Amino acid sequence: MMRIKNLLAAAVVLMMSQPGMAQRLDPQVDISVPPEVFSSQGQRAAPCSQCCIYQDQNYSEGAVVKADGGVLLQCQRDEKTLSTNPLVWRRVKP
Repeated sequence: MMRIKNLLAAAVVLMMSQPGMAQRLDPQVDISVPPEVFSSQGQRAAPCSQCCIYQDQNYSEGAVVKADGGVLLQCQRDEKTLSTNPLVWRRVKP
């Protein structure tokens, strides 16, 4: 019976000392990170494998943009070109 009491007392002491040990083993570290790390401002978009690019923006096949002078351009496949990026801008006729 005495042995069980000793084991229970040791378990209680061990449970009470754990939070204190955790605080000593878990140091608080502050790291200063500039805000640019979390924003994409000023950075170009990642190049895509199948897209048209207009004013640093990626567009997928079928997209239509209004370019300078009111000209409409559509992103289309270029059947004449063998390439990994066979999309080109073509003028949309009114």
